[in-house]
Amino acid sequence: MLDDAPLPSTTDRATYDDEIARLRVREKAHTREGDAIAAARRRLPMIEVDAATPLTGPRGGLTLLDAFEGRRQLIAYYFMWHDGAPARQQCEGCTWVTTQFAEPSYLHSRDITYATFCQGPYAESARYRDFMGWDMPWYSAQESLASLLRPPKQPGLMHLVCYLRAGERVFETWWTTFRGVEAADTSLALMDLTVYGRQEPWEDSPPGWPERCTHTRTDAGAPDWPPVPVWPEGRPIPHWPRLAAGRSDDLTAS
Repeated sequence: MLDDAPLPSTTDRATYDDEIARLRVREKAHTREGDAIAAARRRLPMIEVDAATPLTGPRGGLTLLDAFEGRRQLIAYYFMWHDGAPARQQCEGCTWVTTQFAEPSYLHSRDITYATFCQGPYAESARYRDFMGWDMPWYSAQESLASLLRPPKQPGLMHLVCYLRAGERVFETWWTTFRGVEAADTSLALMDLTVYGRQEPWEDSPPGWPERCTHTRTDAGAPDWPPVPVWPEGRPIPHWPRLAAGRSDDLTAS
């Protein structure tokens, strides 16, 4: 709760409107710069990848070309995975990103398919998808990571990768990792509009502003992250309402 958090200073309406107007100039410049970067992204060269690269899905083997589902473009999110680990120790960052995606129709209207390429085995990771209630296309790319995530990409890290199909050929057109995957987020973008922001320690906030923890709100998961003891046993945030609804997080075959 934020009941005891400090408050911004108060002012009169004219001063408030003037301050927002000055900030709006910077916000519009930020938007225009984003448009310019997107324009440059559309002019990047591309590299061909093997359209027959194998994936595993609910019906067994398929190819990278199949994952387009007949559309011209494909956005693949590469979900980090800890083989054999329980659900509560799976990647909290990837869980955050994937939970944001709920409605594909806008992408489909632009001939784009969005899919999750898990970096772990299909059966185990698909049970995690079912626990979370996600319904986007879900595949295992485990056996093909060396070719799909060639350096400077790094298997084992979250990635967003864009592909283009030209007939039976497939090309990679853009990729990002780390904070670049925030392109798939809505929650953090909305948090950034609020007075307390994301409430993460790295943010430039006034003294005394709340710093609750990372966006993951967990004390377990990615082993290199420092513990943040907020929730019992530590879990990605979206686990809690699903457990409360009675869903099983058992990832074993039983």
